[in-house]
Amino acid sequence: MLDDMGVLRDAVRDYRLAATSAGLDWPDYGESPAGQPPEVVYRIFGVERVAEQLTWLQSQRWPDRQVLPNVGWRMPWPEGGDALDYLGLAIGTPFPWRHQLPLFFFDVTLYTFVLAGEHEGEIWRYEISPDAWDSVRAATSLATLFDQWTRGIAAGVVVYDEQSKWLLVEDLGSAQGLDPLAFPVAPVEETLLRARQRECGVDMAIVEDGFPYTEELSDAIDAVKASLSR
Repeated sequence: MLDDMGVLRDAVRDYRLAATSAGLDWPDYGESPAGQPPEVVYRIFGVERVAEQLTWLQSQRWPDRQVLPNVGWRMPWPEGGDALDYLGLAIGTPFPWRHQLPLFFFDVTLYTFVLAGEHEGEIWRYEISPDAWDSVRAATSLATLFDQWTRGIAAGVVVYDEQSKWLLVEDLGSAQGLDPLAFPVAPVEETLLRARQRECGVDMAIVEDGFPYTEELSDAIDAVKASLSR
């Protein structure tokens, strides 16, 4: 879903405050107005509009370092069709695979923002693995995701590592009331993963036999990239 803009602003601010209280160096640069995505973004992802929630987040000034849990970073606006390669594991999703923008990249997971349709505003996650088809919703919205990370810091699940100067996820299973899928940790416990996939509308038949669908998706990505280059 798309957050109320005030709710989203508060969630991102609260996360930054929690992260800095934990030890992360993240100066307050003040709020920047929501900008506009490059025109090519509409062509890459086949959409006619991009939600303000996403353009606002992409417009905010962040430090030139990883400020998200588990060495995560916010990806910039894509400049060409190669961005679609990130979606090569997006099989079985209850929305067109192309209608999502790669947003957060972590060590072993990719989080995307759904750009259109009934699932607009949701955050989906994909494990970076050649034989894992784990398309699943990580959070119902951006604000929900940042709220989970903030609560993770408060619970001692996300901790600041003095040596690396990163926020790391530790002992996720010990925290009550947190959604494990909101945190960039893989692999996910299978029972939880499959239950969430069914809940959020993933086509389980495709997930159970992922290889041919992965090949089909790869061909579809190549075809879109070829059309964009014309």
